[in-house]
Amino acid sequence: MKAIIVKRARVRSIAVAILLCAIETVLAQPRTGLALNEDAFAFAMQLIKERHFIADGKGAWRGHRPSANEENEFIRLHGFGEYAKWHLGIDDHYPENTKQRYKFPYGDFKNVHRCGLLAAKARARQYGYTEIENAAAKLERAVSTQSKK
Repeated sequence: MKAIIVKRARVRSIAVAILLCAIETVLAQPRTGLALNEDAFAFAMQLIKERHFIADGKGAWRGHRPSANEENEFIRLHGFGEYAKWHLGIDDHYPENTKQRYKFPYGDFKNVHRCGLLAAKARARQYGYTEIENAAAKLERAVSTQSKK
């Protein structure tokens, strides 16, 4: 009986080790399908140069981020091409002309928000999207530079 218990414990230990290795392998894989939206980055940089930004503080994004209704109205009036410009990430897993395709918003359809850039940067870092994290950081620095002028 004791031998059976020891054998089962050994089998379970091996199964757990295999599972942990598999999870580690999946987590170590580079994330694909989500890329920096170069057009959005250039658009945001232009808005900042034209002083269309709000240099608000960390944590303010919850109150400044457009609601789903505001997003829908913006899309109805301007289309998905303009909507895309307000998002630093594009997820190729979703078809064009869907809201799910566009990730990491940074503004309110009028101004770039520093708090939106901070939120995008933190979330990109959390999920390993280095290119988007770096772009948000660069835009944040541009806001800081312009707000000092």
